[in-house]
Amino acid sequence: MTTPAKPTKADLLRNPVEHIDITAFDARPLVDAYRHMAFQSRNLAKATDIYDQMIADKDCAVILTLAGSLISAGLKEAIITLLECNMVDAIVSTGANIVDQDFFEGLGFRHYIAPGSPEAPVVDDPTLRDMMIDRIYDTYIDEDQLRICDDTTKRIFDEVPPGSYSSRELMIAMGDYLEANHPNARSLVLTAKRKGVPIFIPAFSDCSAGFGIVLHQTERAAAGRPFVAFDSGKDFRELTRLKLVNPETGLLMLGGGVPKNFAQDIVVAAELLEGDDAVTMHKYAIQLTVADSRDGALSGSTLREACSWGKVDVVHEQMVFGEATTLFPVLASAVYHARKWEKRPERRFNDALVEDSATVH
Repeated sequence: MTTPAKPTKADLLRNPVEHIDITAFDARPLVDAYRHMAFQSRNLAKATDIYDQMIADKDCAVILTLAGSLISAGLKEAIITLLECNMVDAIVSTGANIVDQDFFEGLGFRHYIAPGSPEAPVVDDPTLRDMMIDRIYDTYIDEDQLRICDDTTKRIFDEVPPGSYSSRELMIAMGDYLEANHPNARSLVLTAKRKGVPIFIPAFSDCSAGFGIVLHQTERAAAGRPFVAFDSGKDFRELTRLKLVNPETGLLMLGGGVPKNFAQDIVVAAELLEGDDAVTMHKYAIQLTVADSRDGALSGSTLREACSWGKVDVVHEQMVFGEATTLFPVLASAVYHARKWEKRPERRFNDALVEDSATVH
């Protein structure tokens, strides 16, 4: 489709990103071929086997971590499928993926394919700013719609009784909002709420919810009224509680950052609460990442390095170095079509955490 020489905002926002459907193709033959290759193809085959083992292990709780712009890039349906099939029992994510991208689409908005390329753009970034269009590499977002998302998070916080909440509790409130106003939305937030899957956002202020909480707290403070606050310590306590409730755990990590470390750290936190001998490391771990380990940063640190911290066992672990939108659909499709998920229980960890929250403040 040709873009006019002087495109309007409507011209630039007319080609929506489509989310990949991992049920529509069976990646197992491709993964089987990768086993006999080298480099990251073989690593991806090994990672697929480990995720398949996680799903077959009915005692293992699977924690999915998300970092980077994954939902805007077209992975929403793939992750929803994992939730619907009990292939993910808890999520730890950046706020951008869950609020700015998934909840945003749950409100009825979309992400758009940018015409041209980042190296040869049809319009430059200052012009995009004037047009109220935000860019994520090769993807556009309508800033006017994103402001509606900001305002919606404020309205949700306005309706929650004043107090200190974990991000998980507020994600349930956001799921309730979609249930009431957009019940047919295809959304991680709504699906997780219905399935009882907790979503933790350890850096909750770093997204539209942050703008919403600033507006909410400023308005309430000016009126001398109590307000809602984010409780990061409660986030950590609740996620650690999952490790104590379900001792066997596995990690499926897309990208690195705060979600990766937050999910790994619950082993150490559980040890502090229960004693070293009473807690096992994460039994399984997979990370798909483009980060390099040589700068010492956390995003690229290997899972074997995490063993030195007592967080991840090295028996069933695999790093795969590559970009998630390329690798993850292959892994997820192969494990989905193996169908070991059909015998997995629905854990509904949110129910256990609600009971815990009622007695611990």
